[in-house]
Amino acid sequence: MPIYEYACTECDHEMEVLQKMNDPPPSQCPACGQNTLKKRVSAAAFHLKGTGWYETDFKKPKKPEVKEKTEKTDTPPAPAGSTGGTGAVN
Repeated sequence: MPIYEYACTECDHEMEVLQKMNDPPPSQCPACGQNTLKKRVSAAAFHLKGTGWYETDFKKPKKPEVKEKTEKTDTPPAPAGSTGGTGAVN
């Protein structure tokens, strides 16, 4: 439903009214009680309610950051065929 802005020509009271397009416009000012409310020209305003809107349904979640493992070892890997001993033969 659209939100319409109204202003009183007597007391300059301004208000916003949430109403259907086919509802009759209000005419009596709630501040002074006069029948002098006029619809103001303003930017269109409306509420998006329920599911199916970008904010609620189509927004993709952020991907988790992938941290690369860059661990460096102080000792190089042992050569093939090595037993890892001191090199002494029994």
